[in-house]
Amino acid sequence: MTSQYAKVTDERVDVELDCSGVLCPLPVYRASLALGQMSPGHVLKLITTDPGALEDIPALARQTGNVLLGVEREETRQLFWIEKAVRP
Repeated sequence: MTSQYAKVTDERVDVELDCSGVLCPLPVYRASLALGQMSPGHVLKLITTDPGALEDIPALARQTGNVLLGVEREETRQLFWIEKAVRP
């Protein structure tokens, strides 16, 4: 899949959350909980198999002010990299 995002390397990932096999709204809910426990500037790698996450996770990032660094779509799963927002 062609992406509008730069490639994010796993070396930059602080937390990995695998939501494979879980359907909406649980990937969004679990990602939100994980981000809430992370420090600003840290990166969450989220793995999902729910195709709806391709719309839901970018919306979560926009609504919470976090930064969606990257999205990759593979055959059966989607990968998202989200940076916890640094708030003043």
